This record gives sequence, C-alpha cells and structure tokens, in this order.
Amino acid sequence: MTPDARRRSRVPLRLRRRPVPWERQRPTWREARPVVIDGALKRALARPAGNWFVLGAARGIGARRAFGRTVAGVEVVAWRAADGRLVAGPGACPHLGAPLALGAVHCGTLRCRWHGLALDGAAFAGWEPYPAYDDGVLAWVRLDGVGGEAPLPRPVVPSRPALPGAVTAVHTAVGECEPEDVVANRLDPWHGAWFHPYSFVDLRVVGAPSESCAEGPDEFVVEVSFKVAGRAVVPVTAHFTAPGPRTVVMRIVNGEGRGSVVETHATPLGPDDRGRPRTAVIEAVVATSDRRGFALARAAAPLLRPLVRAASGRLWRDDLAYAERRRQLRSGGRQPG
Repeated sequence: MTPDARRRSRVPLRLRRRPVPWERQRPTWREARPVVIDGALKRALARPAGNWFVLGAARGIGARRAFGRTVAGVEVVAWRAADGRLVAGPGACPHLGAPLALGAVHCGTLRCRWHGLALDGAAFAGWEPYPAYDDGVLAWVRLDGVGGEAPLPRPVVPSRPALPGAVTAVHTAVGECEPEDVVANRLDPWHGAWFHPYSFVDLRVVGAPSESCAEGPDEFVVEVSFKVAGRAVVPVTAHFTAPGPRTVVMRIVNGEGRGSVVETHATPLGPDDRGRPRTAVIEAVVATSDRRGFALARAAAPLLRPLVRAASGRLWRDDLAYAERRRQLRSGGRQPG
C-alpha cells in the first residue's frame, strides 16, 4: 500500500474536486422506474411481520413512566416490570377507561391516576397483556387483533452490529400517510441527491432488482457520498432491503462505518379527526466503525444521539412530504410518475 493509500484509509473524508451544482447533476428520473419501485414494494408488503409493530425506542420506555401510543387504532400502554422486562397491554384502564399512559410506575407496577388500580403486567380484571419484545434498540408489541397474520413468537429484527460496540439513536416522526407510502419512499434511492442535496451528493444506483425480481437479490445498491462540510464528503456503498411490510434497512457495505445500519420502521397509528391515515416513522441508527477512535464516539453517545436524531429529522421532514404526496395521489386514483 502506498503512503497516500494508507493516509486515505486512516482518514474517512474525501474532498470533491469539482462539485456539481444541484441543477447540473445527472437526472435519475429515467432510472427510477415506477414499475421497479412498485414491484419492490409489493414484495415487501407480502412478507410476514407476525403482527409485530414497533412502539418506539426501547430507551424511551423507562422504569418510572408509562409510555403510550395508538397502533393501528389500538391504544397501547407500555412500561418496565420490576426486573426490567418490557410490558405492554391495552391503554385503557379496565375500571373506567382512564388513560393508563398517564399512570405512575413504581417498582414495576403501573397505577392508574383516576382511582389507583394497580397492574403488574399480569392479567387482571379483564385487562390482558400483549406480547412485547425489547430488541435492545426498539420496543415492539404484537397485536393479533389487527395484524391479520399468523403470529410469530418474536418480531423479524434485522441483523445489526453488536450493540456494545455501536452508537444507537432513534428518531420518530409522524405523517399523514400509510406505512406503504413510507416504505415506497425508502425503496426509491434515486431521489436522494435531488431531494436531499444538503446530505447526499454523487449518488448512483448501481444495482436494482428487476420488475419481478426473478433473478438476483431483492435489493438496491447505492454508491453515495455523505456531505460533511464544504467539499468534504464520506463516500460509501449501501444496500437497501425490505425484510418486512413495514421495514426498510439501509446497510453500509463499503466505506466508513461498514456494517452500520439505518432501520426505517413504519407504524400505522390510525386516522386523525378528519379521517386521514397517520403513520409514525420510527428510524433507528446503529452505527459502528473499526477505527480505534470510534471508542470516543461510543463514550460520547449521549451527546451524539441528539445530533443523529436532528439529522434524521431533517431528512424525514422532506421524505414525509414525499410519502404524504404519494398517499394523496394514490387516494385520488392517480399514481406518482
């Protein structure tokens, strides 16, 4: 290895020699064929999820406060048992229907604020717990009454880097769309540099499944550079796959952070007061690196998480507009081109 090559291997940043203005970059609309995106979406929607839905960040459900979320129109409450186990169940108190998410948790027992009814996670007075799962990053709940599938004993969790050696962050955003609109957005990697020029440049989709995916892997392969500052970028190669009907995973397979994943999970919430569907986008970043300096990043994880969430939030402010627009066109009987 030459000295220059060794230096480049130590420093993940690259300087773009000739930055291309946004309006002069190579158009991608011919490659972003609706039939390819729709085919990938249909295959994703056909994969089993076992009635499991992501509730939110596992870190966001602690030992002292209950967590509430409506999933597919079902009010759910979650908290931690005395041993730290995740507990989930109906969000209405079995006594008079009070919102249990506003209750207090003490030593693993959830106590309703209206009349003091206590729940320790076991069935009581008609209240039955839901199957729940903590994968170390995300909290899941299984709702067999709305999932419409054969139940699975645990959710389909994508493979990840070992968590003790990774930095994790979870961001949640809510849009007026359905889960399939979120998944369709993530299965269109061609829009990245056009729609998010503040984050991505020099994007090329170098591999995509065929319309029917009769041959080859069902994945999109993307070469792209993440913008850092000015002309400084970090080039990577990433694979996009959809292991389930409400999940898309981006995995870095080459470049800085190889092995890192970004999981996008779409959880249906239910209609708003005007009957429009609402979906929570719960995005988990699990970052890793084989550089020795990454130990400092792990030590600074509490400081880094808000920055990662802010970056995800900026992207999803745009991407939810994409998903909402797709839902509007679809509900009006038109398909986006």
